[in-house]
Amino acid sequence: MSNTGKHSVLKFKQRWQSQLWLLVLLLALLPAMLLFILTKGIVISLLLFVVLATVGFLLYKPLALGISKVIAYIDARIQHSEYSAGLVFQPTEELSSLGQIQRYRTEQKLANELKALKTPIDFKHFGFLLFGVLVGTLILGVLLNTNDSLFDEEAIQPENEMVIRAVDSAEAKIIPPKIIQQSVTVRYPGYTGIAARTSEKMDIKALEGSQITWILTFDQPVDSVFMESQSAQYEMKTNAKTYQRTQQLTTSGFYSFRFVDTLGNAYVSDLHSIETLVDAPPQVDILNLDQFTSFEPGDEKNIAFDTQIIDDYGISAAYIVATVSRGSGESVKFREEQIAFNSAITKGSKQQSLSQQLNLDQLKMEPGDELYFYVHAQDLKTPKPNVARSETYFAVIKDTTEYEYVEAGGMGVDLLPDYFRSQRQLIIDTKKLLKDKPNLSTKEFNSTSNELAFDQKSLRLKYGEFMGDEAEGGLAAQTEDPGMLSDDDADPLAEYSHRHDSSNEHNLVEVEHEHEGEEAEEEDPLEKYVHNHSDPEESTLFAKSLKQKLREALNIMWDAELHLRMFEPEKSLPYQNEALKLIQEIKNSSRIYVHRIGFDPPPIKEDKRLTGELKEVSSTTKQEDMEQAARFDAIQKTISRIEELIAFQVKPNSEDQQLFEDAGNELAALAIEQPGNYLETLQQLNWISQTLDADVEALKELQNGLLKALPVEEAKPNTQNAKFSKLDAVLVKNLDADE
Repeated sequence: MSNTGKHSVLKFKQRWQSQLWLLVLLLALLPAMLLFILTKGIVISLLLFVVLATVGFLLYKPLALGISKVIAYIDARIQHSEYSAGLVFQPTEELSSLGQIQRYRTEQKLANELKALKTPIDFKHFGFLLFGVLVGTLILGVLLNTNDSLFDEEAIQPENEMVIRAVDSAEAKIIPPKIIQQSVTVRYPGYTGIAARTSEKMDIKALEGSQITWILTFDQPVDSVFMESQSAQYEMKTNAKTYQRTQQLTTSGFYSFRFVDTLGNAYVSDLHSIETLVDAPPQVDILNLDQFTSFEPGDEKNIAFDTQIIDDYGISAAYIVATVSRGSGESVKFREEQIAFNSAITKGSKQQSLSQQLNLDQLKMEPGDELYFYVHAQDLKTPKPNVARSETYFAVIKDTTEYEYVEAGGMGVDLLPDYFRSQRQLIIDTKKLLKDKPNLSTKEFNSTSNELAFDQKSLRLKYGEFMGDEAEGGLAAQTEDPGMLSDDDADPLAEYSHRHDSSNEHNLVEVEHEHEGEEAEEEDPLEKYVHNHSDPEESTLFAKSLKQKLREALNIMWDAELHLRMFEPEKSLPYQNEALKLIQEIKNSSRIYVHRIGFDPPPIKEDKRLTGELKEVSSTTKQEDMEQAARFDAIQKTISRIEELIAFQVKPNSEDQQLFEDAGNELAALAIEQPGNYLETLQQLNWISQTLDADVEALKELQNGLLKALPVEEAKPNTQNAKFSKLDAVLVKNLDADE
């Protein structure tokens, strides 16, 4: 017989037991994690976890859950079990026929109803218990933070222990004071949301504006404690054996501690670095949008884009700055608006992704108006936030009213009398046509090529006017409006008026017919000697060479137009490039240069010319010495002084102390940028300037460190020839022979 009912009961027991273990884990883990976040103390957090886990185990007793308790709960909750749930655990052979039937019925009911049966765990009661434990943990964390000594270890880690040295070489008469506790607490600005951090390491790396607190505890009373930084000395406040100082972090630098014991013996510590981090401004990027967008008047004028804003400590505000310009020239007007994003800015978030859509109609833009917009963002920095902006993006609504369309010659052509497409633009359009050829139909390709040929013809005729050529019929006919009145019909009252100032009003001169004028035409004998301006070949608009170049360019334009008419733009392109080259040469050669006005010297007397006499000639000589401030002057003087100390086997004196301090200030500027390279040398220099006691090896090591700090001198080659005597030549020859 199947054991379905038994398996269902065991599965329900396993579910009940798993929930009990989960309650024990949550009761111990959540408060322990909260305490670690508040205090950063691993030991006390683990201790709290063990204590609460033990309490939860004794309270809920997951291992004490027996099968009899489970069966009693099932019989009490399931009415149809008829208190027969225990039959599923008895062997079939020990049951009577009636018992076997009852067991079968019970198994069927348990298999169906145990899945929906809830365990008797009061989760509401557990929630109140967990809340109370968390509140107690929060109070405990605050108390521990107010008194760090409750969880800090009394002994300072060896790698964090400060090195203290006596300033005087004489031995102290009592045991020197020892620092038994040292800590640096960094409290970041409130807008960062970062909790205060306490460490034994004296090297500080924190955000600008943070509040730094140093605490030193000695094993015996001392007279005074000072903190020295950037050639300044600050006294620390005392509280029994503990000394404290607090300052706001503004710049990077170095510092050390100096203290005096009760007998007047002075001690100094090694140098420690302060590195100030700067709060960077937000990073603003506009995505999924081209830099320039244009719209036709009939288009939907919507600009959709995404904006991503990232800041290291939180975003305060962001909005769009849009500027609309209308008009041109001196009549241009600007209107600026601030547009909020559709979605709200989550203040304090470090990364924000926003989607926005701008409607140009809502901005009351008209054809010809231009829009310039960017995204402005600022962070939470106080008192003055960092401000950043994105790149500027542009949008314009095209103004079609600037173009006039005239119908002439039976075809629609945009006639712009004062505008002709340049040869360079024709080349660009021809290349574009060749590039788009696979995507164009034959009809569209041929039509575009024919339009380019018309533009080439217009440009050729325009340049032909400079040569004196007559306007050809094609363009001339198209520039005339057949609907306009002719000169004869311009005045409708001409035939009714009596105008005495008209040409030949009273037939004073007999009008000759054209054929009579042709018969009477005679050859002008002066024609070969005069300059006929009506002849295009004799036009004086350009010089002879320029006219030849322009004529050559016009001929090449003919060939370029021919191939465009034949729908062969690839063959027309070389002619267009050659025409452009000639046009550029013509433009460059036709420029007018104004003579530069300069000094007009007096005339030279012919009797004194080329005589070589210089009696009355005086020369002017000006000599000026430019003093350049020497870089690292104190370091160079210190290196020279150390060389003297090593050579004469003497120790530094009181006069050298100021020199070493000046060199330390110059070296500190380098050590701030590269503390790993110069910090050790700076500590040695500071120590020697304090004690005025150093052996030869220490001086040599210090000198080598100072030499590495000096920049490499740039090579300054000179043109002076070195003197090389015969004796020098003999010496070099003998040296070469020895080698």
